[in-house]
Amino acid sequence: MNEQELIDSLTSLAPMLEEHAGESERLRKPVDSVMKAVEDTQAYRYFVPKKYGGFEFGLEGFMDIGVALGAADISTAWVVTFCMEHNWLIGLYNQQAQDHIFGQQPYLIAPGALAPRGKATKVEGGYRLSGHWEWGTGVMHADWVLVGALTDQDGPPEVCMYALPIADAKVVDTWQMSGMVGTGSNDIVVEDAFVPGYLRQNLTELRAGDSPGAQYHRTPTFRMPMLPVLGLTAASPAVGCAKQTVTRFRERLQERTVYGTQDKQSERALAQSRLAHLTVRAQTVETNLKCIAKDVANWGESGEICPDVERAELRVRIGHVVRESRNIVREVVEVSGAHAHNLSNPFGRALRDLETLSCHTVFDLDIATESYGRLLLGLPSNSPL
Repeated sequence: MNEQELIDSLTSLAPMLEEHAGESERLRKPVDSVMKAVEDTQAYRYFVPKKYGGFEFGLEGFMDIGVALGAADISTAWVVTFCMEHNWLIGLYNQQAQDHIFGQQPYLIAPGALAPRGKATKVEGGYRLSGHWEWGTGVMHADWVLVGALTDQDGPPEVCMYALPIADAKVVDTWQMSGMVGTGSNDIVVEDAFVPGYLRQNLTELRAGDSPGAQYHRTPTFRMPMLPVLGLTAASPAVGCAKQTVTRFRERLQERTVYGTQDKQSERALAQSRLAHLTVRAQTVETNLKCIAKDVANWGESGEICPDVERAELRVRIGHVVRESRNIVREVVEVSGAHAHNLSNPFGRALRDLETLSCHTVFDLDIATESYGRLLLGLPSNSPL
């Protein structure tokens, strides 16, 4: 299977995602049959290293998938793209970890709750890990979990990522949200689980494109800097949602009658002007997304380490893509009447989802711009990159 064939196979599922979007929101998790259809396309092999029988396809094509699925159902798209990309994260691990995981299965489906909400203590052969993590995107269909923990060492504690089978974790039903309801991103609890030492990875070593996996594979895919890849993974469904909302707005204008008149909203000059602005803004935000993805991929191709200031700039650019996607949807809802806020209306769902998604920590522009500004002034960054 080549890259375009997999992209086409996945994007052909968009009508199925759209059909089940309301059900996913009611269930508070992706619909099982939809997730099975996604898995059957071999989606989760997209970033698996070729050494383990994976495809190791490109970041720019991955954006096409996120945009197309995000247009259909942003919640399910968010889960799918995250779980695809988490196989890329495992590709940054050391060889022994990859031999262990990819040697026994072609891919994993795992949430990546990397905030250091756990604590790990070194023991013979590995670590004892305990913790409670929020934001477990993908956990409702997972076979592994990836979690962050402070790790006791001889020196200062290290922030590390641990990979462990889902059987070693508990899922706690906490996902009661106003938006992104269909992701089912419930909490993860681990109580005194043993994790072999090779399934631990210091997160600092993954940031800049010189991870153990980058040195092992020596391919552009695994030389890309981590945070921009994570940010793009999360941003692409938002862009798709914004694009589709504008498309629906154009259709709605030709149906909606302005209150108190017999006029179609499409006949009003202001509505026509708004549609023109929104259409161009949606096109521009997708162009920006793909431009950032190309820039990140180029760092992988270059073989050079991506400097702090470049990673900070990429984070700010991604944050602006998501903010603009949210603002596009806000404006559509603002001019679409009260019906847009009906729980079954896709405009209302899009707004709820984008308002929630844009609060993800990676898109926090206050933090991102402060960090980037400090680096531009020759000061050290005060946030992780």
